[in-house]
Amino acid sequence: MKLDQRVAVITGAGSGIGRAMALRFASEGARIMAADVNGEAAARTADEVRAAGGEAEPFTANVVEPEQVRAMVAAAKERFGRVDILCNNAGIGSTTSVVDQDPDEWDRVMAVNIKSVFLGCKYAVPLMLEQGGGVIINTASVAGMVGIVQRAAYSASKGAVIALTRQVAVDYVEHGIRVNCICPGTVDSPWVGRLLAQVDDPDGLRRSLEARQPMGRLGTPEEVAGAALYLASDDAAFITGTGLVIDGGWTAK
Repeated sequence: MKLDQRVAVITGAGSGIGRAMALRFASEGARIMAADVNGEAAARTADEVRAAGGEAEPFTANVVEPEQVRAMVAAAKERFGRVDILCNNAGIGSTTSVVDQDPDEWDRVMAVNIKSVFLGCKYAVPLMLEQGGGVIINTASVAGMVGIVQRAAYSASKGAVIALTRQVAVDYVEHGIRVNCICPGTVDSPWVGRLLAQVDDPDGLRRSLEARQPMGRLGTPEEVAGAALYLASDDAAFITGTGLVIDGGWTAK
């Protein structure tokens, strides 16, 4: 049990990678606060964890609102007594060039994808300092590492997640707080499903998404959750300030 009795707060836990994290962490003994802007989805994930024999509580939070993020961390402390692991996982996609990017949409992507990481760190780090340590895992993307067509706001936001991860890591390394990020390639997630539903040739688009990974397929939420588990566990005790790439070989090309 790599995370026995540790408390993990996971944002975006209602679906996709966040849901997979909640289930995987709970299978390794963690107590879960499953947070999501969709309260019903958060509750479903918490129910799944409990049905598998784990301990979980749902929490409804819009992670771009400072008071709601503060309340999320406070609720985890009240319910479980501490926060050992914070997964700043909530995020949204955007598919447009910088010229066609709507300014309001740019602001929304930046708020959900990077402001939320800032807020999570802002309110969780003080509690971790009191406890004597903790782990923060931010969900970035290979889109923050390489150029991808039609991903202006998304790429910028995920690059910012990688940079903020490094900065927070060096600020708090002496206090026993490890901060890392995961950088998935294209994952077979609900967001990809919505993207495919918007085009005339979803099968063709899916094949093109699969082809950019040398492994020739999309990743799974469970595979990304496994990488997050490694960073959350004591197996990664000497790792901080890094981005763990899970991309089927995409960035190796």
